[in-house]
Amino acid sequence: MENIDKSLDINQIKQYLPHRYPMLLVDRVLTWESGKSITAIKNVTANEEFFNGHFPNKPVMPGVLMVEAMAQTAAILSFLTMGQKPDENTIVYFVGIDNVRFKRPVGPGDQLKMDVEILRVARGIWKYKAVATVDGQLAVEAELMCTLRTTNDELKTAAATGTSASTGA
Repeated sequence: MENIDKSLDINQIKQYLPHRYPMLLVDRVLTWESGKSITAIKNVTANEEFFNGHFPNKPVMPGVLMVEAMAQTAAILSFLTMGQKPDENTIVYFVGIDNVRFKRPVGPGDQLKMDVEILRVARGIWKYKAVATVDGQLAVEAELMCTLRTTNDELKTAAATGTSASTGA
């Protein structure tokens, strides 16, 4: 079924991501095209928890959280492309992050605009090209690789390998 609006508000985003405050890093999906790309935003405010320690006198959004915001955007695109919403047993894991480059700091008052495109899907691995900008200036770019798993997959793997499903150790 084709989505006519092609945008998602925060309540709709929560249907596709298990993350919640303070780790939900996508505020709005502006547009998306199934199997191709998505554009979303994160409004960075002075009230973000991470600014309490990173850094109190010169607040800068941690780079790993910018990458996480792009990954959450990619996960939304994956679920939209598959035409399904995750259930409580479904999770998206990072498999790899390549060619990450940070080009400008992001701070309070900035709007991080994330553009993510699917490069390929093979053997359960989704590969994306992700770019985030602030006011048209490149902030961070990366190639992300993720896989979708269910709790049942983890339990089967743990049983077969004799490891813990929760820690992998």
